[in-house]
Order: sequence, then C-alpha cells, then structure tokens
Amino acid sequence: MLASDAAEGIGGQLIGPDLEFDGVSFDTRSLAAGQLFVPIIAERNGHEFIGNAYAAGAALHLTSEPDDFRLNHTSIEVADTAAALMALAATARNRSSARVVGVTGSVGKTSTKDLIAAACGTHFRTAANERSFNNEQGLPISILNAPDNTEVLVLEMGMRGFGEISSLCEVAQPEIGVVTAVGQSHTERVGGIEGVATAKRELIEALPKSGTAVLNADDHRVAGMSRYAGASVLTYGMTGEVRIVDLELDSFARPRFSVQTPWGTARVELAVSGKHMAMNAAGAIAVAGALGVDVDAAAAGLAQAGISEMRMAVNELSSGAVIVDDTYNANPTSMAAALDAVIAMAAERRFAVLGEMGELDDPAAGHREVARHAEALGVELVAVGTDLYGVRPTAHPVAALGDLGPGDVVLVKASRSAGLERLVADLVNR
Repeated sequence: MLASDAAEGIGGQLIGPDLEFDGVSFDTRSLAAGQLFVPIIAERNGHEFIGNAYAAGAALHLTSEPDDFRLNHTSIEVADTAAALMALAATARNRSSARVVGVTGSVGKTSTKDLIAAACGTHFRTAANERSFNNEQGLPISILNAPDNTEVLVLEMGMRGFGEISSLCEVAQPEIGVVTAVGQSHTERVGGIEGVATAKRELIEALPKSGTAVLNADDHRVAGMSRYAGASVLTYGMTGEVRIVDLELDSFARPRFSVQTPWGTARVELAVSGKHMAMNAAGAIAVAGALGVDVDAAAAGLAQAGISEMRMAVNELSSGAVIVDDTYNANPTSMAAALDAVIAMAAERRFAVLGEMGELDDPAAGHREVARHAEALGVELVAVGTDLYGVRPTAHPVAALGDLGPGDVVLVKASRSAGLERLVADLVNR
C-alpha cells in the first residue's frame, strides 16, 4: 500500500515523501523490514519505540504526538493511533476479495480457528490470525498482513465486554461466523454467563443475509443464537447437521471419529489431544463445507493440523512422563475439558498443576467447581499462586510433584496472567 493511500483511507496527514510499505506491526520485536510501525498507547507509550522500529527496518510510522523521527522519515499524523489502525484495516478489507470467517467462543476459538485454516487450506489460499491476535490491535494486524492473494481469511474474535465483537465485525465484514461455546469466561465484565452469550451473539447478528452462522448444536446458549441470525444456520456437534459419530480417543487422548455432513461422510484422525478437539474439528469441517471444500479433503487437512502453542501441547519427557501444556488461558469450562482429556490418557498417576483463573464474576465458586471436578476424576491437584481451589498453594510445584516417570501425566493450566508456561519449561528441562 502507498503511504498516501493509507493516509487518505484513515484521514491522516502524510508527512515526508510518499512510499510503499508492506505490512504493519505494533511490536518492534517482531517488526519486519518495510512495514508500517503503529505506536499504540497502552501500559507503555509506543511512541517511545519509534527509534527501535526504524532500527528494525520500518518504512514509516503513524504518530499522534510530536516526534523527531518525522523530520527524517515518512510518517502519517493521526489523532489516535489505535483508531487509525482499525481504520487502516477497514481500508485494506474493502480492497480485498477474501472470504472472511469470524470465530468466537468462551473456549476453543483459537484451536477452532487453527483447524478451520487447515481444513480450508486444502482448497483455498488461506490465512489466519497468528496465535490469539483477536482484539482491536491483533485483528487489524491480521487483516493487514494477510497475503494479497488470500482467498479465505480466518479471524478469531475475542471479547472482554459488550460491543467489542461488533466493532471487530465492522472492520472484518465476516461472511461466516462460528460460535464454539458460551462459558464462564470474562463473566466479571458482562454480568455473568448470559451476558457472555449476548456479547458472543454480536458475531451472528453482524453476518449478512447471504452468509452462514455455524453454531455448536450441543451448547444450548449457542444453538439459541439461531433466532438472531439473518444468515442461514449450520449446526455441528454430537447432534448437529455436521455430526460426530463413533468417537474414540487413543492413549494420548487424540480423537478418532467419523463425521457425517450434508456433503458426505469422512473419517477424521487428529494429531491434537482432548475430546473437545473433536468438536472444534467438526466446526472446522462445517465451515469448509459451507465454503465448498470437499469433506475428504477437509478431513485430510485436519489430520496434518497443529494448533497454537500452549494449548493441550503434549510433551513426552525422557523419563517417560508426559507434561500437558495448556497454559495459554483458563476458565472453569476449559479446565473441565482439560481434566477430562488427562483422564482419557493412558496413565497410572495424574496431576493437575493449576493457577488462578481471572475475570470470573464469582472466583471462589469457579475455582471450587474445578477442584471438585479434579477430585471426582481422581486427579491430584497442585495449586500455584492461589488458595481459591481450597488447597494450600505451593511455592515449589516441581518439588511438590516429586520424581516423574512412565505412567505419570501432569496437566499445567491457568489464566495467561499466571505465567505457568515457565513452570512447563522447568518441568520439560529438568
């Protein structure tokens, strides 16, 4: 994109010579040469890092504050850099012919996004968010950095309050919307689980009449969103139009099942662990089918699919023990699914090293619910950094686990703020 076109699209003032840039970044640590740098004002003021951006090869930058770099470089002056980033993504989206798939849900949205990309990638040039770039900063970056020849763009959409998904949809203009589940995630911000359902429903309400709402038939709050859809509705799950049958799990809890669809039946074997991954895969096949991908091709793509890091990642140690890294995020719904997956794995001893779950409207009840589920399953709970589970937390979880060997499985899980990925590294490296 030319700097002058970008300035016009976002209502900014071009300062310096016009030039072409290729891609956008707000993080100097991952910025690639030739990109536009967008300094976001958050916990840190991104304008402090403009020099780092040029050292990394930035072509130009946005600015909402006086800075010395505009004297020797091309810049675009705007009132608000975060708003300008969204506006620039909207400009790029209007120039693109890609078909956009929006994905949201309290659990499973990142894994479902990854599996959709794998299923659709067998037939279309497909791009998707990196990791969980799903908010008002990550989603526009995903749109702007998608290759020009992208045919299907899969965009995860997160929410921490009302109106956020609607705002993302205004920019992304999804044709297909997927809702994976409604659970106890961010309930503190929206007044409970019914508020979560209302906020997630914004994706379905944003779809055009020519679009498709892909809904989890096994979650009554998600299935009920069909009443608000102007688009056609396609359901998936154990009881949906895209239906899972003959589901089995191998010794690492990797799903093997058949899927019956309006377009035929196929056998699916996933390389990722957890019964809940079968649901995510069924959602991916539903999207692929809605876009015209052959069901056998979609199933073949899923067999090769990986998912984003720190999500049910299985690490086999030289001692024979297995560490399950599911540390990216957590809520009571995803905790239960992860514990169920550990129980399905071949093991003699099972441990769950759990940290705090954030942004719950009733933290005490949510944590005790998880503790009761672990106890019922016979999983030994080791708490880290919180006493909300009803057990005394340990400051030395590696020592608390003792010697691990063949037949031992350890789940490590918490909200992202707990930083338990460092514990996973300690366990893997010891």
